[in-house]
Amino acid sequence: MAIKKESFSLNGEHLLQKIKDLIAEGNVTKITISDKSGKELMSFPLTIGVVGALLLPILAAVGALAALIAECTIQVEREVDEKQHE
Repeated sequence: MAIKKESFSLNGEHLLQKIKDLIAEGNVTKITISDKSGKELMSFPLTIGVVGALLLPILAAVGALAALIAECTIQVEREVDEKQHE
């Protein structure tokens, strides 16, 4: 398995939904949220099996952060199967 990094720029109001969508994809291993100047605001690992109640504190923190920032960048690390991308 290899790690692929992606970045998304979005408004704070869309932050929580984007995080929920990324978590639902299942292959995300780490999410980092930065402000528009690049300062890291929040970073959290996602391991296989982290679901339900264990995500509630993370989603609550992301929701609070989204209310405070106008623009942000999400950097996502994913596990990808190299054989599928050859």
